Amino acid sequence: MSGLPVRVGFLACETTLPGSPIRRSDAFEHDLQVAALAPALAAHGIGMVELDWVGPLESFTGIELVMIGTSWNYQDRQEEFLTRLDTLAARGIVVCNPPEVVRWNIGKAYLRELAEAGAVTIPTLWPDAAGPEDIARAFDHFGCDRVVIKRQVGAGAMGQEMFSRAAPPAAGWRFDRPAMIQPLQHAIREEGEYSFLFFDGAFSHAILKQAQPGEYRIQSMYGGSELAITPEAGQVAAAADVIAKLPFPAPLYARVDMLRLDDGRMAVIEVEMIEPYLYPEQGPQMGEMLANGIAQRIG
Repeated sequence: MSGLPVRVGFLACETTLPGSPIRRSDAFEHDLQVAALAPALAAHGIGMVELDWVGPLESFTGIELVMIGTSWNYQDRQEEFLTRLDTLAARGIVVCNPPEVVRWNIGKAYLRELAEAGAVTIPTLWPDAAGPEDIARAFDHFGCDRVVIKRQVGAGAMGQEMFSRAAPPAAGWRFDRPAMIQPLQHAIREEGEYSFLFFDGAFSHAILKQAQPGEYRIQSMYGGSELAITPEAGQVAAAADVIAKLPFPAPLYARVDMLRLDDGRMAVIEVEMIEPYLYPEQGPQMGEMLANGIAQRIG
């Protein structure tokens, strides 16, 4: 526990907290974010406590603000997660990002709203549940040979599958939750996926995430790598335009993931505003920018 008089909580979960016997292989990202943020907060006279989001409410006593950090099991406990955020807010704790932002962001169907506002997105079908016939229909709908199916509420490529015309799903295959089906984009293998980090709407840093040979998923647990880049002005402008199209003011933190379509335009894959990894190694100013925003919110 922190000895500083003002304390904020960093929300984690049983698979990311240090010392957990079931810690995830990518939980080192939790450690890197904490190591970047804790000293920056201490410079403001603010202590930080790592908390399991499902822990007893008594553990939040004296906490003035919570940042949703590495609560990477929320996707299968959606209603419980939202209820806990509401409960914390009702106790007078500042929640970042706020429950209303999390509700909007928790299902990827928000991409349709961004597309209606003029954002460039990847063409997508939105079945409530999918079977082999939906995958076959997607090949024809998109005019492509490979598609990816993802959860509408998901994280870290969990549950994601890729199919080709030559290797379609088996006859009894089912995807039994709200899904999104997209054509596999050439750029994800040939160039990679870009992430643009914003704090209170201000651009901080960018990275290029690339999959290992033979893979299309760019997450570290699948062997993906991250490279700090100096993005082109047009790329930053495209990401900033996505932030400007959000139906609420820019939140404390947001990560805009994008890739290049075959026609050269940058398309938004998702806007991560719940528990994104913020890449402190590639953006050493991350801790200070976040700490400044947190300090302003708690006065």
